[in-house]
Amino acid sequence: MRALVVEDDEGIAEGLALHLGRLGWAVDTVTTLAEGWAALRTEPVDIVLLDLGLPDGEGGELLARLRAAPAGHLPDPQTPALIMTARDEVASRIQTLDGGADDYLTKPFDPDELAARVRALRRRASGRAQPQLVHGDLVVDPAARTVHRSGQAVALSAREFGVLLALLEARPRVLSRAQLEARLYSWDDALESNAIEVHVHHLRRKLGEDVIRTVRGVGYFTPADAA
Repeated sequence: MRALVVEDDEGIAEGLALHLGRLGWAVDTVTTLAEGWAALRTEPVDIVLLDLGLPDGEGGELLARLRAAPAGHLPDPQTPALIMTARDEVASRIQTLDGGADDYLTKPFDPDELAARVRALRRRASGRAQPQLVHGDLVVDPAARTVHRSGQAVALSAREFGVLLALLEARPRVLSRAQLEARLYSWDDALESNAIEVHVHHLRRKLGEDVIRTVRGVGYFTPADAA
């Protein structure tokens, strides 16, 4: 999960980055509308966590620009956006949701509730009703961050779990190494050139060769139906 936090309160931004990082998310933080727009034009993200009151304007302005962006380029106008703000007036909720926000959370909030709301948004975006992802006898629970194959628990590192989740959510599309790197690593993360290949190797060793397939020179995918 790659999240962009647009929040000028450094305490909130740093707390979110720390908490969500412990859940295996890659989190980038910016403090202004201008920085948020530049970030969205540079890297794809899975979710935008957006404050409304920012030093250089209203978060709603960034949301409007995002929704009006042309398809097929960055930023992706379909990117989910969750508003996090101290404004609890009903009128503000209505205006913001009607303006393109996918969810609205008032401060103070529990970071675990925010994470649960993001998982729900991603389920709806993928057309998936069940909280778990099932691939044959492989069951992945994004909330509990558990993996079972043939009923047996399989221990994965945070990065391995991220690669597996990304491929299962995208199936049967092929994801390139660059796409997987963008999904798993924030700006501040150290990244070795063969990191994705190493994670895929470990996943195949732990889960079996049939779970992840390679399209040479293109990337990796999980077939729509289990072999």
